[in-house]
Amino acid sequence: MGTRIKSKPPQGGRNKGGRNVGSEPRDKESLGLRIIGGRLRGSSLVYAGDNRVRPMKDRVREAVFNLIGPAAQGKHVIDLFAGTGALALEAISRGAVFATLIELHLPTAKNARTNIENLALTEVCQLISSDAFYWTKTRENFQAYGPWLVFVSPPYEFFVSKKREMLEMLEILHETAPSGSLIVLEADKRFDFASLPFEIPEKKRRSYPPAEIGIVVKE
Repeated sequence: MGTRIKSKPPQGGRNKGGRNVGSEPRDKESLGLRIIGGRLRGSSLVYAGDNRVRPMKDRVREAVFNLIGPAAQGKHVIDLFAGTGALALEAISRGAVFATLIELHLPTAKNARTNIENLALTEVCQLISSDAFYWTKTRENFQAYGPWLVFVSPPYEFFVSKKREMLEMLEILHETAPSGSLIVLEADKRFDFASLPFEIPEKKRRSYPPAEIGIVVKE
């Protein structure tokens, strides 16, 4: 299946009309970003250095996949705030069978599509431009290929300004995910993991300041 761009209500910041909007481009040179493990290890990814696009740091991404271990294999990745697509593409590199990337901001989605095409992954990646909160409720144009590996790595500020929406999203994901799915959450210290509608055991929690990581397995 090739990549697809499908517009939905915007997310992110707000424009003058009060609607949510995605990241705004900044005039910066491209920065180094690479796949760090699996069959595509060392492959470069396009990242223009957008101030409001925050790829998970390499050391955090490596630690997350160390926690996940071989569980990425055979999973359908859902990357809800995909940005460059680094998390989804890392999972594909490590054995995930398919990836659905949700990214609203069209210039950022274009970069993610470039990364998918450069890695020759158009047959196993679906890119949808949509509001992640809306998409989670509808899962429009989504066909699952096995248990999910869900990455929820939004702008940290969302855990403050959109706390209700974030908790609702996480509850929906946990309730609807097939058995054997994993949900990986990245927040910062402002978010109280105890407020989640499900429990994340301490052994599945890690702190890599400013990132706070939690992983839950759907039984």
